[in-house]
Amino acid sequence: NRLHIKGGRVVNADCSVDADVYIENGLIVKVGKNLDVPGGTRVVDASGKLVMPGGIDTHTHMQLPFMGTFAVDDFYVGTKAAIAGGTTMIIDFVLDQKGVSLIEAYDKWRGWADPKVCCDYSFHIAVTWWSPQVKSEMAELAKNRGINSFKMFMAYKDVFMLDDSELYEVYKNCRELGALAMMHAENGHVIQHEQERMLNLGITGPEGHALCRPEDVEAEATGRAIMIANRLNCPMYIVHVMSKSSADVIVQARKQGNVVFGEPIAASLGTDGTNYWHKCWRHAAGHVMGPPLRPDPTTPGYLMDLLANGDLECTGTDNCTFNASQKALGKDNFAKIPNGVNGVEDRMSVIWEKGVASGKMDENRFVAVTSTNAAKVFNIYPQKGVIAPGSDADIIIWDAEATRTISAKTHHQAVDFNIFEGLVCHGVNSCTISRGKVVYEAEDNKFTVSGGDGKFVPRKPFCKYVYNRINKRKENYDPSKVEREPFQGQYINNTNQSPVPSTKVLAPPGGRSQISF
Repeated sequence: NRLHIKGGRVVNADCSVDADVYIENGLIVKVGKNLDVPGGTRVVDASGKLVMPGGIDTHTHMQLPFMGTFAVDDFYVGTKAAIAGGTTMIIDFVLDQKGVSLIEAYDKWRGWADPKVCCDYSFHIAVTWWSPQVKSEMAELAKNRGINSFKMFMAYKDVFMLDDSELYEVYKNCRELGALAMMHAENGHVIQHEQERMLNLGITGPEGHALCRPEDVEAEATGRAIMIANRLNCPMYIVHVMSKSSADVIVQARKQGNVVFGEPIAASLGTDGTNYWHKCWRHAAGHVMGPPLRPDPTTPGYLMDLLANGDLECTGTDNCTFNASQKALGKDNFAKIPNGVNGVEDRMSVIWEKGVASGKMDENRFVAVTSTNAAKVFNIYPQKGVIAPGSDADIIIWDAEATRTISAKTHHQAVDFNIFEGLVCHGVNSCTISRGKVVYEAEDNKFTVSGGDGKFVPRKPFCKYVYNRINKRKENYDPSKVEREPFQGQYINNTNQSPVPSTKVLAPPGGRSQISF
C-alpha cells in the first residue's frame, strides 16, 4: 500500500522539479525533498529519470463490434498494452447500432470492461439515432452514470450517421446537460458517392479508401459541426484530427472564440497516408482507418506543431485493431475493409519522439497533451493528470535517454500489425504505477496486474474548464427583439392576393423608388 519514488525529476504540465513522491493507499500523499516516510515502504528508484502523470488516452475502441467482426484488442489485452506504454487510463466508446437503447449499450460495455481492465477507464457514449427516448437516456447517463461526453457521426451513412437536424437537437441536449459534444467529422453523403465512383473505376484496393475521403471532406464536416454547435452555444470536441485542412478549421474557429477542442491521434502524428499506395495489400490495408491518414507526408509535422503551440488540445489513438484475416473482408472492395489501427501502447513514445526529441515541445507540454489536458477537458482533474498530494497515484517513470524500436513482433497488443513498424523512439517508459501499485517494469518486461484491477471513473457534467465560457455567454446568448411602433400602412390580405392600392411608396434611403404598390 506504500511506495516511495526517489531520485527522479517530477514533471507536471506547469513545471518540473527534482522531488520524491510518497504514495499510500492509491493516492499521492507527499511530493518534495527529504520526505519522512514509514518504515517498510517500497522504494522505486527513479534516479536520472522523469516522474510523470500516467497518460490518458482519450479515444479507444476495445473489442468493438464493427463491420462484421470484433476488434482483437479486448479490454484486457488493450489496457495491458496501454500500461506497458505509459498510459494509465483510457476513455473508450460505447458504440452500438441505431435503435439500441443507450442505457442497454452502456450496461453491455460495462459488462465487457469491468472484469478485464488493467487500468482505470471511462466511457464516451455514441449517439447514433435521435428520439425522445435518446434524449431522456442521455440525461440519465449524464446525471447518474458518470458520462459527460457524447459522440456523433457525420459519416457511415445508414449505420452511425446523423443528419444536421438531428445533430442540432443532440447538441442542444448536450448543452442543457452540461456535456461535451464530440464529432467524427466527415461528409458521409459525399463519401458514399465517391466510394461508388472509385469502385466503378475499378479501384478496389486500400488506395480507394483514401481517394473517396479526401481532406476537404473532413474539413467541410469539421466546419459544419463547429458552426452548428456554436449557434447553440455548445462546446465541441473534434475527434481524430487527421488533416491540415481540418486542423486549420479548428484553429480559425478558436481564434474567433468558439469553444472547440481538437484531438490529433498517434497515427496522424506518427505516420502518413502514402502507405495506402504500398504494393503489399496487407501493409496498405493495415493503415485503413476513418478518416484516413493523409498522403501529404508533411501532415504529421504540421499537426505536431499545432499540438505543441496549443491550437490542438489532447491526444488519443482511435485504437481499434483488426488482424490480417479480418482486414481481408475487404480484399476485393476497400469499402469492406474494417477501419482501425493500433496506437494505445505506442502513443506516448511516438509523441515524445516526434514532439520532444524533435525539439517541437518540451517535457511539460508533453505531459499536458498526453495527460493533463485530457483530465481537464473531461473533468477528472486534479484526480488525474497531475502529480500532487491528493491525486490518484497513476505515475510513470520515463527514461528520456533510452530508445526502443516499435515492432509487431515485440508489442503487447493482440493485433498482428503495427503502423509504426521500425520507428526508433527516443524516450521509453520504464515503470508504470496504477492506483498506487507497480503494475509494469520494463527492465524484465514484468507485469503485476490482473484483469479487473482497473476501475470505472465517473465524470461529472458542467466541467468548469469547458463550461465556464459557455455559461458566461449564456447570459447574452438569446437575442432580444427590437421594440418598435406597430405597422400602420396597408398590406395584402392573405386570402386575396390582388394588388391593394396604397399611398405609400417603398424606396431605399437616399435612393429613388424601385417598388410601388
